[in-house]
Amino acid sequence: MARLPGHQAPRRRHRLAAVSAPAADPGTDPATNQVGGRTLVLLRHGRTAWNHEGRVQGQLDVSLDDHGRDQAARVGPVVAALAPSLVWCSDLARTRETVAPLAAATGLPVTYDKRLREFYFGEYEGWSHAEFEARDAVAFQALRRGDYDHVPAAEPTAAVRERMVEVLGELLAALGPGQTGVAVSHGAAIRVATVALLGWPDALTHTLRGVDNCGRVELVETSEGTGPGGPALRLQAYNRTV
Repeated sequence: MARLPGHQAPRRRHRLAAVSAPAADPGTDPATNQVGGRTLVLLRHGRTAWNHEGRVQGQLDVSLDDHGRDQAARVGPVVAALAPSLVWCSDLARTRETVAPLAAATGLPVTYDKRLREFYFGEYEGWSHAEFEARDAVAFQALRRGDYDHVPAAEPTAAVRERMVEVLGELLAALGPGQTGVAVSHGAAIRVATVALLGWPDALTHTLRGVDNCGRVELVETSEGTGPGGPALRLQAYNRTV
């Protein structure tokens, strides 16, 4: 039959055969379906009185408050259920107190490493936010933005990134195929390390919100080449809380 001008023949529909994902081999990480997929869990410490008051802690030794100890007691068994093989921790009091319930739940020894510490903020450590803003409003706003390179006397972001990537790369390398390692650290240091380990541009650091007290980041090894800390990693969870 003759076709009218502008007539289009109906498109033939093609049926696509159903494709099943290949079954995971023994020892394969089910999240990535690859042999040897390792996982890093970066856990921030519980709340301190200074967190609650709004006071700069940096590398000063501040203990958890009652709420922070409760947070640590609740998150410990949850992270223990991930069956970690290694647990590393900052050597500061607030992280030591946070890791204690996790260590008790897993029976694992804890490796303490000062490279997992928070940014050092020099003379500003111990200042309340109100005091900081009154003395140096420009530096205080930089602190609030997470733009620590514009906070005088603060540890350079590049230095924090370097030490965090170094220690977390060592933790990852110490894991066997499919194993999980936990690092208990601090909010700003974890955020910088997350961006670095994923190979993201530094500018994207400010697109991530801060990690809550006892919030955690989960990074999973992929088969897509290498990253700054060794193998390439993908973000599985960010700021996951109990």
